Amino acid sequence: MATKKKKKHQFPTAYTVIIIVLLLVQLLTFVIPAGNYATIAYDTSNKDFVVTRPSGKKYKEPATQATLKKYKVNIAVKKFKDGTIYKPVAIPNSYERINLKKPNLWQAINQFFTSQVQGIAQSVDIIAFVLILGGCIGVVHANGAINSGMQALSKKIKGKQVLLIILVMGLISLGGTTFGLAEETMAMYPILIPVFLLAGYDTMTVLGTIFLGTSIGTMISTINPFSTIIASNTAGVNFARALPLRITMWVICTVVGMIYVIRYAEKVRKDPTKSVVYDQYEEDREKYLNDADFNKPANFTWQQKLSLIIFGIAFIVMIWGVQQKGWYFTEISVVFLTAGYLMAIFSGLSEHKVVQAFVDGASDLLGVALTIGLARAVSIVMDDSHTSDTIMHFFSQQISGMSPLIFIWFLFIVYIILGFFIQSSSGLAVLSMPIMAPLANVVGIDRASVIDAYNWGLGFISLVAPTGLILMSLMMVNIDFSKWFKWCWKLLVIEFVLCLVALGVGLLVY
Repeated sequence: MATKKKKKHQFPTAYTVIIIVLLLVQLLTFVIPAGNYATIAYDTSNKDFVVTRPSGKKYKEPATQATLKKYKVNIAVKKFKDGTIYKPVAIPNSYERINLKKPNLWQAINQFFTSQVQGIAQSVDIIAFVLILGGCIGVVHANGAINSGMQALSKKIKGKQVLLIILVMGLISLGGTTFGLAEETMAMYPILIPVFLLAGYDTMTVLGTIFLGTSIGTMISTINPFSTIIASNTAGVNFARALPLRITMWVICTVVGMIYVIRYAEKVRKDPTKSVVYDQYEEDREKYLNDADFNKPANFTWQQKLSLIIFGIAFIVMIWGVQQKGWYFTEISVVFLTAGYLMAIFSGLSEHKVVQAFVDGASDLLGVALTIGLARAVSIVMDDSHTSDTIMHFFSQQISGMSPLIFIWFLFIVYIILGFFIQSSSGLAVLSMPIMAPLANVVGIDRASVIDAYNWGLGFISLVAPTGLILMSLMMVNIDFSKWFKWCWKLLVIEFVLCLVALGVGLLVY
């Protein structure tokens, strides 16, 4: 008699995880009261301030420092006028409950589906970037440039595999801490996966190197304009005076992350069965290395070399544009679309093959693109239900009157919770800093410590928050969330302790 094979439990896909989070957030909106802080924003067309009351009523005020002082907003007026503060800023002590009727069952169901469509629509710039990127990668694959490049690289990286991790992770972390390199790293996975597999590593090593690099970099932001700079300006403090501790913390966390990845990677290189994703070992090599024989002499044609050069230049232009010109996804999509046209011309492929390769490449990243839109739906539900400000108000009341050390540690945990719901660094900064920063004066600590708690709390939860970048990154390497957590949980504990220690040191340094 044949025994019935036990069905292996599988962790839900990225889509299902986001849907579960969306459902949980919707349930919370039935429990959490609706409320708003009043906000103040600069109107660039009329050159004045627009104050929005919690009820939604708006009125104008002169764009002067006196107006900001009147509303106890400790920000220089020039920061509004020069565009440094470009989002509405919450006004302290202005929170009010609002009469917002809770949706009935039918309305909740409608919101559940509508928010997902709206999320995709509102993320169209990021989705366009991902699809265009996938198309470019498809063309590079189709003319054999990646396989030939891997063959040429195979001999050069022998014995130097660890340098791959150090170099890539170091540069990505540097980009994260200086100008907020994050979603742009999606472009690196298709290129680096074959390189790392060729070096004897696995896809988890690729994920650890790229995702941890950007997460640690953005968590320990030093001069990142989208987090540290805007949060410091909103809190009314000079970010530069806190740089020494933040740079030291960035170096420590980056090195710790590198050691964590390298120890695992070398263990896998010596014994592939030690891989957390060993069950997909052969599948990954078949998919990403295309059964290429790297022992054969490399036949690296000029068309293939030129394709890789064009693709590499697109990366450089993207980084320059984001850092120097403030480009967002529309601009960098144009960069890669231009690169796609150039590769089509010089790839040596026929018109039919180029178009087919581009479409196939884009379709490979369609799942990632949809995940981005679904994740945005969570924020839409929070905004529509007006519960974000209520959560902020609740926590601001809890931490008032604590001792300095307990206050800053608890604030770090508060930002971990807030960061789960609000993954936008600039959005969380302008919402929370006018509320949380004055509390630092109440307990007798420097406001720079509040900036650190905000940065490190938001960055810490981004390592596992389904509303952040992790699910998209997991889809790029075809790894389940459960395997990721199994791999990184020890590092989470280490980083958590490091943050608590550094926050304590900050109380002595600032």
